Amino acid sequence: MLELGIKSLLAYLLGTLLGSLILGRLRGIDIRSMGSGNAGATNALRTQGKAFGLSVLVLDVVKGVAAVLWLPGLVLPGVGLDPDVSREWLSLACAGAVILGHVYPVWFGFRGGKGVATVLGVVGALDPRLLVPLILCWAAVLVLSGYVSLASMLAGVGLVVAVIFIDPHDRPLLGFCILAAVFVVYTHRGNLTRLAAGTENRARRLWLFRSRAA
Repeated sequence: MLELGIKSLLAYLLGTLLGSLILGRLRGIDIRSMGSGNAGATNALRTQGKAFGLSVLVLDVVKGVAAVLWLPGLVLPGVGLDPDVSREWLSLACAGAVILGHVYPVWFGFRGGKGVATVLGVVGALDPRLLVPLILCWAAVLVLSGYVSLASMLAGVGLVVAVIFIDPHDRPLLGFCILAAVFVVYTHRGNLTRLAAGTENRARRLWLFRSRAA
């Protein structure tokens, strides 16, 4: 259990390394004081441009991958690899911890991103087969609605459906994906309020029906 606890903590700390806040400090800015106020890749793209936004996205995805593929197998001095700890459950614990670290980073006043990019990295590391339906669902909703937030939330639902079809017998993975989908919806609760009020920002350049919106 010592290995599980320490590696979960390390995964959380890895998650607290938010690309937008680290790169933003190098620029002398706090991305949370701009645009939507969120420390994620979407707000970074809207306020700082494509290069900055892409850099943030890559960093947030990579830490999710690292938490699942690298951290569980890491041999820590004085800890080692506990034979009583399931590698699958350890990977899932690290996956959940890195997402929590991204959304609630201790170094940044527990004000982080919404976890979508890190979830993407985690899912790709847990089962790469889930990436295609996840990304296709996100892209389809974005193009049809123009809302990044709605696309992110429904992609979580699509992820759960994909697990049911691809590997229905992997109950731990299914349970994790259900929790991740619910958590993504929770982190977008402010967006849900704006969607209901009709005040949510649209990505009009990517919206299929933008020419009819006048």
